[in-house]
Amino acid sequence: MTETMKESPSSISLERLVPGTLTDDDATGQETLELHMARYRFASGYVNGGRVLDCACGVGYGTAILAKSENKPSEVLGVDIDPKAANYASESYASETVSFRQGDGCELRDEQGFDTIVSLETVEHVPDPIALLANFANLLRPGGKLIASVPVTPSVDVNPYHLHDFTKASFRKFGTELGLKEIDAMDQVQPFSPFKIVSGNEARLDDMRKNLLGYYLSHPKAVYSRIRSTLVDGFCNKYLTIVWQKPDQ
Repeated sequence: MTETMKESPSSISLERLVPGTLTDDDATGQETLELHMARYRFASGYVNGGRVLDCACGVGYGTAILAKSENKPSEVLGVDIDPKAANYASESYASETVSFRQGDGCELRDEQGFDTIVSLETVEHVPDPIALLANFANLLRPGGKLIASVPVTPSVDVNPYHLHDFTKASFRKFGTELGLKEIDAMDQVQPFSPFKIVSGNEARLDDMRKNLLGYYLSHPKAVYSRIRSTLVDGFCNKYLTIVWQKPDQ
């Protein structure tokens, strides 16, 4: 199937970015894409061959990065809950060692297990984050690595697709609870312009939460979190990617 015939998920979204389809005036989208690709490049450094799972793989560009890791994996499986994204990924990036399918990370089962599991900007979307990470830990082979990332500045107030806010400490606590050892981490900072957000100049920002004032009135703790974050961090979003390792036994 040719590039023009592929059914591509919309790139005009807070939650879905498709390389090559972003417009030049979508600066926020370009920056977000670069941050996400940087996470994948970071994660690729911890792929030690074997089987790799990229859960919530989106349209597959990150899965392709993992497949090109220096320690070539024998198999890379990309899974996304959105069937259109999984189909686009398969049409764009599948190869002899790379495959894609639709699936839910919380319900994913695999008897063989994986040597590396990557799931970036996923945990904040699910109702039960610890259950998702516990499933990943169960899918890991002994000594395997789990690499995951979340925003660590407030996002639930403005992004209706996010169900949880995290701090660095609260995210790290998940690994401790699951008996995983943190072996590395990467911090990222993305400055943003509140004027662009208020003016709505970028199409992808149309997905932001509507009636934000009403949300704050019904969620006063969110007001406190937003004010505190702005005073401490300024106008920027921060992200944390952690590499955890499962014990050998």
